[in-house]
Amino acid sequence: MLTPRQRRSEHKKRHGDMVDMNLVSLIDVFTILIFFLLFSASGVEVLTTPKAVKLPVAESEEVPKPTLVLVISNEDILVDGRLVMSLRDAMAAEGDVLAPLKAALDVQSQRVAIKADASPTQAITIMGDRSIPWAVLKRVMASCAAANYADVSLALSKRDGV
Repeated sequence: MLTPRQRRSEHKKRHGDMVDMNLVSLIDVFTILIFFLLFSASGVEVLTTPKAVKLPVAESEEVPKPTLVLVISNEDILVDGRLVMSLRDAMAAEGDVLAPLKAALDVQSQRVAIKADASPTQAITIMGDRSIPWAVLKRVMASCAAANYADVSLALSKRDGV
């Protein structure tokens, strides 16, 4: 009578090592799969919308360009994720140009000018909550124009049926 260990060794002697797997072709398949996933994912540009901002709805087919993003929520104004001023301060400000916002946009344009050869006017995308007052949006757009951001785009949500 043989023990289980002896049975396995006898079986191995009779049949040999059957585990002969060529991993080179398997690695090639995974490499091709990784490249396919990387290239197919890079073709889509998605703007991440903060939870505090509810965008208006539209039927646009254009894909957004990668630009500087200015977010106007119900409470704050943010440039590139950094708090610039509160919405209450923007509503109380006098004049068309919001000085803190213009200063923040000037800093951003200087950063872009240092990184690459930038044009005199730059592009910006405004992500504004649908409930913000028109007067605030008008001041924000005037501040963008004063800081040489003439190519202004408004972010919208795509309608479901489109």
